[in-house]
Amino acid sequence: MTGTLVNVAAIIAGSILGVIFRSNFSENIEKIVMQGISLAVILIGLDMALEVQGSTGMLIVIFSLVLGGITGELLTIEKRLNMLGESIKARFNNSNDLFVQGFVQASLVYCVGAMAIMGAIQEGIQGDPSLLLTKSLLDGTTAIAFASTAGLGVGFSALPVLLYQGTITLFASRVEMFLTPAVINQLTATGGLLIIGIGFNILGIAKIKAGNLLPALGFAVILSFFIL
Repeated sequence: MTGTLVNVAAIIAGSILGVIFRSNFSENIEKIVMQGISLAVILIGLDMALEVQGSTGMLIVIFSLVLGGITGELLTIEKRLNMLGESIKARFNNSNDLFVQGFVQASLVYCVGAMAIMGAIQEGIQGDPSLLLTKSLLDGTTAIAFASTAGLGVGFSALPVLLYQGTITLFASRVEMFLTPAVINQLTATGGLLIIGIGFNILGIAKIKAGNLLPALGFAVILSFFIL
């Protein structure tokens, strides 16, 4: 799990640097930085979403989002994520209003994506952490920008990353057969739309419950495996 551990360390280190830099930023600078991050997040999401292939692939993404959204609402995933963030915030006596937002949004951005899944599988099966090391560089850099506005909550997103990627790495040999290139494309496209939603949330354009849409990723794998 070398790649995941490096990824976790990069997020924590980037968050600490971001918090340090934050004290030197005016409110206007914090605002423009967050807007820049939002646009970058949307761009990443668009790039991923364009992986959808054909009308069948589009239908899979749509049904995945519908079924995932219903499941997420029933399980109240977004609420549970916020409660976890509030619990961590209270434990560390942090007064930053953006703490929970930083934790939830950073966790989703770092976990929703092909690099997180394929990097963890690659390390678990081949012992090659190179993809996760590349992801670590990207996540660490992003963490600096995120934490410079949202604060220390971003650093705690390393915990979901550790659990998520670490679990995939440990069970990589069992899930590899399900993740064909076609399935990965649909998974990536669905995840991309979730990331676009996160970007809209950060910009304040809409309030999309991206956390409640997380089960869509599982449905994307299931539907793609049986349909494509």
